[in-house]
Amino acid sequence: MNLLVIAIGGALGSVARYLFSLWVLRVSGTLFPIGTFAVNVVGCAVFGAIAGAAEQRVPLSPDLRAFLLIGVLGGFTTFSSYAFESFSLLRDGQFLGAAFNLAGQVVAGVAGLWAGYVITN
Repeated sequence: MNLLVIAIGGALGSVARYLFSLWVLRVSGTLFPIGTFAVNVVGCAVFGAIAGAAEQRVPLSPDLRAFLLIGVLGGFTTFSSYAFESFSLLRDGQFLGAAFNLAGQVVAGVAGLWAGYVITN
């Protein structure tokens, strides 16, 4: 059941990402990938709001938490998970781990993208 909830949320989040990114691009008319940038910022803000509320005030069932955070926001942007995990490391005083996660994923991600592009081009 948990996988189905995540899959449905992921599908909804992916469609929302596409539509939101398209809208931002139409409004901005820029060559900079502002659509992706906006999706990542909005996704992080919503992830933080849900995670913060869930820890402090609003208890979420495991299924609803999986649907919203892993499914919808995971489909909307995986950057929100990356940011939350980095934030959690910082909050827990694991500064070296946070720095490695923050820099490492960016560098490794770009390197992986470059390698895949070069190999297939």
